Amino acid sequence: MINIKYFYRWGTAFWLILFLISCSSQKYIQEIPYNFSSDDFSNSSYGLKNNLDSQYSNLDDNLEKLSDEELRIKEKYSIIMEVMPKEVNNYKLYTYIDHWIGTPYKKQSLDEKIGVDCSYFVQSLYSDVYGETFQKTPDGIFRSKAVQLFTGRTFLKEGDLLFFRYNKEHPISDVGIYLHNDRILACTEKGLNIYNFNDEYFQLRYVAAGRLKPKN
Repeated sequence: MINIKYFYRWGTAFWLILFLISCSSQKYIQEIPYNFSSDDFSNSSYGLKNNLDSQYSNLDDNLEKLSDEELRIKEKYSIIMEVMPKEVNNYKLYTYIDHWIGTPYKKQSLDEKIGVDCSYFVQSLYSDVYGETFQKTPDGIFRSKAVQLFTGRTFLKEGDLLFFRYNKEHPISDVGIYLHNDRILACTEKGLNIYNFNDEYFQLRYVAAGRLKPKN
């Protein structure tokens, strides 16, 4: 014989559990921050009641309508410099850099993947990217009338020139370019690459920074 009290208690518990699961599921669905592609959900009472389409818009990962190459550059250099992708937007600069990364150091040379002198590279880059012509020597760039010199490191921004001293005979021995988040483009014995400006190697040799003066 079926125990009526047992059946009643079990049935009550079952419906209570089902009710709690249902309420929990409804709350969970309402809080999911995504658009569902299902037309059924969009037209359901949940979709209409919560109007998710007005709260959350479909994300367009390419609002700038960038090319595949520009998207690759943005992703690659945001990772290297550990910054948000939105901070990488000078595609001409980073595309130019990308072709030369890893080129071995070679004095007074500018030969992609073969050998490069950083002052030669900076002269070429500034001509192509910023439309400014410099001499091909670190000292010549340092003395350019187009450059405003300063020493404060907290004011550095993308594209600023960095001047280094390696020996007493050459007060301005080398030049690099500041990028983002203390990452700089410079040339060492390891070649042309992106380095951390906070490394002792650079901090001990840093002399000053330079920025292009506004053109009238």
